[in-house]
Amino acid sequence: MVTTEIPMDTRSKSSVTSTPKSAQISGSKAVGAVGKTLIDIDHVDFFYGENQALFDINMKIEEKKVTALIGPSGCGKSTLLRCLNRMNDLIDGTQIKQGTITVRGVDINSPEVDPIELRKRVGMVFQKSNPFPKSIYENITYGLRLQGENNKSKLDEVVEKSLRGAALWDEVKDRLDASGLGLSGGQQQRLCIARAIAVEPEVILMDEPCSALDPVSTSKVEELIHDLKAQFTIIIVTHNMQQAARVSDRTAFFYMGKLIEYDDTQIIFMKPNHDQTEAYVSGRFG
Repeated sequence: MVTTEIPMDTRSKSSVTSTPKSAQISGSKAVGAVGKTLIDIDHVDFFYGENQALFDINMKIEEKKVTALIGPSGCGKSTLLRCLNRMNDLIDGTQIKQGTITVRGVDINSPEVDPIELRKRVGMVFQKSNPFPKSIYENITYGLRLQGENNKSKLDEVVEKSLRGAALWDEVKDRLDASGLGLSGGQQQRLCIARAIAVEPEVILMDEPCSALDPVSTSKVEELIHDLKAQFTIIIVTHNMQQAARVSDRTAFFYMGKLIEYDDTQIIFMKPNHDQTEAYVSGRFG
């Protein structure tokens, strides 16, 4: 099967595995934005069977920025997040009936796009930390080994780089052979982030990554998000309004499957344009 490859950011460091070079497609500017569009969500309607979950979603996600998706439970935040790396494909009966989602100009739902290859470029960190029942070292190298990388020195280099990138190296460098399941909850979540960045994706999706963590661990993950955006485009779903205000550059407010407002985070929290947004971020409902 002929597959279409999503162009990578040629300014980023080369991946462990070689990737054919493709011409980059410059994105158009989002309203109130100054960065280049990496992901373009164009009038998307999404269904679970006959039930519509997303209604005419229209967003442009900027490159190397943190975008927060907020809104009450069941409003479609996580559904949209899973659309971005086609995780919804794993659920029977799901379908985008209208609209397109493009990454660097490539329609990710095109039959020519391999969802496995897409997920290498668009990684995901889940709400509940899910380290594999393997050593810390093998957790990090798992994706690389699947790609055929078995050079020990290269794997060692990526393990250290990824754990440093996830602010975990100093805490685990002397016990890399220990089980990842033996780490604390906050450490396990940072291990999952390290595992995600080991394959050098361009986008990291985070679905409520701090919901099960204590305040100290949450603070460490938030600091990490701030550091990672220099290299990666990050999209985070969160119910924590303070967290969205702290970590994101842009914020999208969803309600009942609809995108109510999308703007710079400071505007969303300080001077939103919609009364519904103001009521939600101020705590009057939700």
